[in-house]
Amino acid sequence: MKRRSFLAAASAAVLSPAIADAATKTAAKGAAAGANPLLAPWKGPFGGVPAFDKVKPELFVPAFKAGMAQGRAEIAAIAANKAAPTFDNTIAALENAGRPLTRAFCPFNVFTSTMSVGPMRKVEQDLSPVLAAYQDEITQNGALFARVKAVYDKRETSGLTPEQQRLTWVIYNNFARQGAALDAASKKRLGEINQKLASLYTTFSQNELADEEGYTVVIDKEADLDGLPDSVRAGAAQAAVDKKLPGKWVITNTRSSAEPFLVYSNNRALREKVWRMWVMRGDNAGAHDNKPVITQILQLRAEKAKLLGFATYAHWITADQMAKTPDAAMDLMMKVWKPASARAREEVADMQKLADSEGAKIKIEPWDYRYYSEKVRKARYDLDENEVKPYLQLEKLREGMFWAAGQLYGFEFTQIHDAPVYHPDVRVFKVTRAGQPVGLWYFDPYARPGKQSGAWMNEYRTQERFKGVVLPIVSNNANFVKGKPGEPILVSWDDASTMFHEFGHALHGLNSSVNYPTLAGTNVARDFVEFPSQLNEHWLPTKQVLSQFAVHYKTGQPIPDALVAKIEKAKTFNQGFKTVEYLGSAIYDMKIHLAAKGQAIDPGQFEKDTMAEIGMPPEIVMRHRPTQFGHIFSGDGYSAGYYDYIWADTLTADAAEAFQEAPGGFYDKAVAKRLHDDIMSVGNTIPADEAFRRFRGRDVTIDALMRNRGFAAPAKA
Repeated sequence: MKRRSFLAAASAAVLSPAIADAATKTAAKGAAAGANPLLAPWKGPFGGVPAFDKVKPELFVPAFKAGMAQGRAEIAAIAANKAAPTFDNTIAALENAGRPLTRAFCPFNVFTSTMSVGPMRKVEQDLSPVLAAYQDEITQNGALFARVKAVYDKRETSGLTPEQQRLTWVIYNNFARQGAALDAASKKRLGEINQKLASLYTTFSQNELADEEGYTVVIDKEADLDGLPDSVRAGAAQAAVDKKLPGKWVITNTRSSAEPFLVYSNNRALREKVWRMWVMRGDNAGAHDNKPVITQILQLRAEKAKLLGFATYAHWITADQMAKTPDAAMDLMMKVWKPASARAREEVADMQKLADSEGAKIKIEPWDYRYYSEKVRKARYDLDENEVKPYLQLEKLREGMFWAAGQLYGFEFTQIHDAPVYHPDVRVFKVTRAGQPVGLWYFDPYARPGKQSGAWMNEYRTQERFKGVVLPIVSNNANFVKGKPGEPILVSWDDASTMFHEFGHALHGLNSSVNYPTLAGTNVARDFVEFPSQLNEHWLPTKQVLSQFAVHYKTGQPIPDALVAKIEKAKTFNQGFKTVEYLGSAIYDMKIHLAAKGQAIDPGQFEKDTMAEIGMPPEIVMRHRPTQFGHIFSGDGYSAGYYDYIWADTLTADAAEAFQEAPGGFYDKAVAKRLHDDIMSVGNTIPADEAFRRFRGRDVTIDALMRNRGFAAPAKA
């Protein structure tokens, strides 16, 4: 996923707070120009890099106070300008405001998501409502909004370029959607809601992180490792060493540790124990129980939507996306749900038949699904994940991502060592094209205490040409479990796909070529942002990548063609589980935000009721159960928008067929150029549906998605 921080929301509305008094202005300029390194212009290669080596938790509060004060001073001049509003003195001036504060947000977002230990957790909790209040100053500045609206009203007749017109529309729309036109009392209440939500989001994230760090399954006997591949055993042994339990094995509460155990362990009782640990994150009684947090979030979101003039929070969210309405999103999800759930039931029947034939005398349960699914795959396709994994080395896959990006976009990646990093595991690569600098890519692949689970892309600096050329800086983050020092990290096929997915977000940021940062890179509609990343997954299984970079970690031999053929033959295997697991979460997300109209909702009971209503197979649970559903409850990034992935995958499957239909397949130069010119480089300078239409020559259809997943296409109306 693309991690969406407070900064993303704030910059989308433009850093433009209320008018400050003269004393605050003077103090702000002095403070921002002072010694706090978080506010200082970046120095070093590629137009400067974040000064991670100078970051200390105690610097964040004074940095944000000074940065916000300077922002107020800068905006004061814009809002109080006596000259008639123009693009240059209002819209462009807003784009240039608050740069020191923007710089401070970079290390703040990095440290709260990857280095949240010790005092950082309190810093985040303290700053969250303050930053939310500052964002509300942006949209509640009446004089500023009046100037924005004046430029907006004349955008088509004042000689603006198409990109300037688009920027004006986006900024005006962001102000309007955040309540800029509300009366004073409503603005006051909206500000209170946003501040409380910011605190609750932080609490949710920290509760989930506490459970991920606080729960493990410790294995004392080597016999209980039966069935686990060597790489999984090594990771569990290293985790035990890290936990100061040498001689034992530890399964940590992260997907990269728990999921392989669920696939391979022959110990059913331990599988259940690990599964329950994993799915109960945030759902354990006590101080870190996220259920009451969710209830409060839903009530506040419902009230916010009502203040803004929308029936529900889901209506407010989708109105600004490609979907436009919750009904459109639900319609797509339910079209896919029926064939997906039918396929999942077929998969369960196959697994039950296999278990019965082995004399297991069990009924397939959720902790059995991955285990018996792998057995069925091996029996049906002669494909064993253990046979594939030795060819999937983390570092070789990284090289494969680089190579494919070179073929598509002409990029070259070279590691550099003169950029500060926030942890020794982080590496930095310069990105060039034809010898010319493009940007920087940071790679943070390993799990550690204080790091949020999962994988994501982050944008440290957004590309622009507004005040000179500014190169993008992006990062990819994962949570792979380290083995013994010096040994290669072997990953699953799903993890390899995730690497290519997140790298697709990074490529979206690196390919950006626009003038204004608000419109640049991944700053696109939420249900479009996953399209470039999901499309990038299609380069992993290409013969060109696998033959060069899927090489055995011991022999160095490339993955055999026969094994690649098995992977291709089995590509739609287990799609019922994968699709149902995801859609269960996405449907829950939309339904609970449609149902929330101010009343208290029990998220656990709503989960049970919703899964019963849609007919969720009992052998499957939501990919993200409510109490660990950080996509929608740790911020606004994907709230009432987890449908984004299936929406984007509809675009992805259709776009992938454009490559498949071309003479050069996935490396066809003409199609790659269209992808770059129409999608990857344009950011939000044109609407998402128009960007896709330019690339594909027509509107998207669902047919390719159904073919890609091996489902029957829905009947034509």
